[in-house]
Amino acid sequence: MHLNIQDGAIFVADSHYNETNQEFLIFLEKLKSEKIKTKQLFLMGDMFDFISSESTYFVKRNQKLIDIINELSFKMQIVYLEGNHDYNMKPLFKNIYVVKREDQAIFMKYKNKKLALSHGDNFTPILYNIYCKIIRNHMLLKFLNSIDYNNFISKKIYYTLMKKNICHNFNAFEHLAKKRVSFFEADIIIEGHFHQGKEYIFDEKRYVNIPSLCCSKEYTVLNDNKFEKVKL
Repeated sequence: MHLNIQDGAIFVADSHYNETNQEFLIFLEKLKSEKIKTKQLFLMGDMFDFISSESTYFVKRNQKLIDIINELSFKMQIVYLEGNHDYNMKPLFKNIYVVKREDQAIFMKYKNKKLALSHGDNFTPILYNIYCKIIRNHMLLKFLNSIDYNNFISKKIYYTLMKKNICHNFNAFEHLAKKRVSFFEADIIIEGHFHQGKEYIFDEKRYVNIPSLCCSKEYTVLNDNKFEKVKL
C-alpha cells in the first residue's frame, strides 16, 4: 500500500503499555482532547507490553486504549505496524490499516522521497522467523486462550514482562542501523523496536529510529523533512 505522508504526521513506538508504563494512555488521551493534533498517526509496534486479538485477558486489560484508538480512527488516518509484542490485531481495529510482520516494510511517499516503514524485527535469522510464525498462529493462540484457566498463563506473561528492563543504550547501534539500511530500497527508513531514537545518513539513505515512548517519553513529528522528537 502506498500512502502520501503529510507534514504533521506523528510516529510513536515501543510504549510497552502496562500498569507501570502509562505513557501510551496519556498520549492517546491528549490526542482525544486535541492537546496533541495530527491527521496521520503511525503506531510503530510494541505499543502494548503484550496483546493479541485471541487473548481474552489481554484484550480486556487493554480495552480502554483499544476503544480510544478506534474512536481516533474516525478523526485521523492510523497505520498500525505490528511488533513482536502486539500481533493479530486486525480484529480489534476495523478502521485502521494494520500491517503484519510478514508484510513489512511498507512503502510510502513524502514529498519527493520514498519511505520504508517497519517495526524493526524483520530481516532476522531463520530460527527467529520460525518462532515468530509459531507464536502468531491463530489456532495455537485460540487453544492457549481456551486452557488459560484463571488467566494463569496470561498473568505469568504479563508480570514477567513487567519486570523486564527494556531501556538501554545500544553502543553498536550505528553499525546495526547501517546494516539494516541495506535491506531497503528507499530514501528514508523508519523503524522502532530498538528504543534508541537516533538518526543516521548512510550513502544518501536516511535511517530514523523512533524513540521508545516508554523509555524517553518522546514521540516524533515529521515537518519540513525533519523528524522532531517531542516530549510527552
